[in-house]
Amino acid sequence: MSMLKNPASKYRPFAPVNLKDRTWPDQVITRPPVWCSVDLRDGNQALIEPMDRTRKLRMFEMLCRIGFKEIEVGFPSASQTDFDFVRCLIEEDRIPKDVTIQVLTPAREPLIQRTFEALVGARRAIVHYYHAVAPVMRRVVFNLSKAEVIQQLSVEHAKLIQQLAREQKGTEWMFEFSPEMFSGAELEFSKDTVDAVTEVWQSSKANPCIINLPSTVEHSTPNIFADMVEWMHRNLKRRDGIILSIHPHNDRGTGTAAGEFALMAGGDRIEGCLFGNGERTGNVDVVNIALNLYSQGVHPGLDFSDIDEVRRAVEFCNQLPVHPRHPYVGDLVFTSFSGSHQDAIKKAFSARKEGDIWEMPYLPIDPLDLGRSYEAVIRVNSQSGKGGIAYLLEAEYGLNMPRRLQIEFSQVVQEVTDATGKEVRAEDIWNIFDGEYLQANAPYGYLAHFLVEDSTRNEVELTTEVTRDGTRQKLAGRGNGPIDAFVSALSKVAGENIAVVDYHEHAITKGADAKAVTYIELKVGDGRPVFGVGIDSNIVTASLKAILSGLNRVARQRAKAAAPARAVA
Repeated sequence: MSMLKNPASKYRPFAPVNLKDRTWPDQVITRPPVWCSVDLRDGNQALIEPMDRTRKLRMFEMLCRIGFKEIEVGFPSASQTDFDFVRCLIEEDRIPKDVTIQVLTPAREPLIQRTFEALVGARRAIVHYYHAVAPVMRRVVFNLSKAEVIQQLSVEHAKLIQQLAREQKGTEWMFEFSPEMFSGAELEFSKDTVDAVTEVWQSSKANPCIINLPSTVEHSTPNIFADMVEWMHRNLKRRDGIILSIHPHNDRGTGTAAGEFALMAGGDRIEGCLFGNGERTGNVDVVNIALNLYSQGVHPGLDFSDIDEVRRAVEFCNQLPVHPRHPYVGDLVFTSFSGSHQDAIKKAFSARKEGDIWEMPYLPIDPLDLGRSYEAVIRVNSQSGKGGIAYLLEAEYGLNMPRRLQIEFSQVVQEVTDATGKEVRAEDIWNIFDGEYLQANAPYGYLAHFLVEDSTRNEVELTTEVTRDGTRQKLAGRGNGPIDAFVSALSKVAGENIAVVDYHEHAITKGADAKAVTYIELKVGDGRPVFGVGIDSNIVTASLKAILSGLNRVARQRAKAAAPARAVA
């Protein structure tokens, strides 16, 4: 009931930024940002059970393979585990020459000193320090004025980091500063804080530093966060000496949008986690942003060509599952159950030629580019239609059914899915097809045939041996071809007219052992047309089997229709 009360007395809406001439809405991202993975620090701190050494190493090695050149590997002043892991990477020479490790520390002297101890012997390292700038933190936690925050937290610790780096030679240093809770602070104060830090470090184009703007808690819609970033981008001193980094969280569920908008607003770099792991609702998902770029024709500079292996590794390291609807990697994200969607996908796949621009209904990216197969693109349940069923039989079993057979068979599958309420796999669909058409072998069964062609009369004579209700029987007929001759003979035995309405055939395997499948639509007596299907290495045999399949299906349908009448009687 409390949700029915007016929240205006408790919650303050976020104030918009006075940026009337904003430019970011007209920008297009044409190149990837500098990527920094924070899986091993920010992501690790968000786990119920933090990663052990084995998991940390697997995560680090995978991040390197993917192509991250900047990796935040820990918070060495916060725990011995993190300290030891940083030492392990350095002492065991596990850091590739083109990868820079990053470590995080609060703006506290003993913790900064401990951080530098962890980095002894590193080839290259980013020291990332932070302190909060939001009013609530200044008032409640620090009990400091704005001037005191800048002097005691920003300036003094910037100087300490600079001094310790000078003393620890042999390492190529880069410094990073985060005005934590930037998303909830006054822009003018955030700017003053950053300007004080870059003044100490004398940042320049030749000597850049990283300024990281975090939406520590996502308070506003992503367009307002973009305005905040563009305002900083325009107003910061020494902007040409700053790599402007963005660290979005996902409290409002708009972290990806906020990250992309921030790049359009002047950001150069993104810090985030694979699949959005992180505190509360998570950090920004770097896989999501990277593959969004890829889908727009921009190579992200990261390799997700085996996305399933990346997912398996992350699930092992984080001990958390990736959601089945997660963009690009979830089990179901390339899957269509809807009949209309499946029909459109099937037709688009049939029309597409190698080298064409990717224009596929309901598939924003080619699953093959991520190492995914087409196997899961179409899955069938009670919501599916003929297109999905036909696609699976063609993709998995080589059957290219004519349209009217697709409609007929989809009704058969629909009865199964309606009865069970479950999804049916390609194998299940094949078994249903096999039982409905290929195993329709009573009352008539095929045994053998003998064909004589009379070229002078453009006629053939066909002798066929079949079973009828288990009894062997020979049929003889003449016609302008084997099918005509066989249908003529069957009509006499069945005592009613049998007519071929439609005929299709194609090969389903290649080479010497190729088989043919024949689809024949029959009309028996006054009944509605039905299909029969035959498969054999001999095309004539396949056709004869298809005719018997259709005739047997008519007998099956008649028996089924008569059963209720007998039960009533």
